[in-house]
Amino acid sequence: MKTIKRWGPPVLLLTPSIILMAVFVYGLIVANFATSATDNHTSAQATGVQPTVFVGIGNYLDLLASEAFQHSLKNLLLYTVVFLVGTMVIGFVWAWLLERPMRGEGIFRSVYLFPMAVSFIASGVVWRWLLNSNEGEQALGLNRLFQMIGLDFLQNPWWNNISWGIAAIALPAIWQLSGYVMALFLAGFRGVPEELREAGRMDGASEWQVYRHVIFPQLSPVALSALIIIGHMSLKAFDLIMSISKPSNYQTKVPAVDMYVFKSSFDYANSAAVGAILLIIVAVLVIPYLIHTNRKEASGR
Repeated sequence: MKTIKRWGPPVLLLTPSIILMAVFVYGLIVANFATSATDNHTSAQATGVQPTVFVGIGNYLDLLASEAFQHSLKNLLLYTVVFLVGTMVIGFVWAWLLERPMRGEGIFRSVYLFPMAVSFIASGVVWRWLLNSNEGEQALGLNRLFQMIGLDFLQNPWWNNISWGIAAIALPAIWQLSGYVMALFLAGFRGVPEELREAGRMDGASEWQVYRHVIFPQLSPVALSALIIIGHMSLKAFDLIMSISKPSNYQTKVPAVDMYVFKSSFDYANSAAVGAILLIIVAVLVIPYLIHTNRKEASGR
């Protein structure tokens, strides 16, 4: 009876959430993997008019062997690298510059964090014009700006480039989320006790040595968290790419766009397979981070 009184209320409180997660998160993940293991590639099969057959990992093998999907994976890797490096470097540098309180800091932070309040769709519409590929007399956006200031050699096709076009779409993503990374690093800088700084200075360390040997090592948990969060977001990139480019544009294809295209053509099996591949990639990144965090918390108790 005492056990029921002790555990009953918490269990009752958590039960609805557990049921919802079991059905709409893990249940749907299982259903997605089940669909990806069938030959459900037509509208007749999707509507149940024709039967589906279990094909195992056949869809995964066909996708990974496809040159088009390999191009999507390459684009995803390039987008992720440019996005990660850009946001981490810019966010860290700005946080470092703001590390010491200064006049007008609140205004600057508000302006720099404002892009986060804009949806990817809205910013994508603006950046589609800025990244216009027209050059010469027909130049618009950034190409027109380069032409006006005498830097014509910087004009380029931006996202219309077959090999590097996806890197251009990472630019608005960097603009939009580097402020978030700045806020994370700034909180990390402000969280370093002043006593540690003073102890380093008393030991004869220069200001740069204090940063290098005392402050920067304290920021490693923040950097790891930012890396996981931004990396996770980059792997799911979809709305920004769709608002700048189109699903049919080969040069800016990523797996999330492939998933949308497959689903739109009633190819549910390949769409589910792409979703499963993305889930596996995200899990490979996130699960080690969660294990590391849990071990660190357990050792600190």
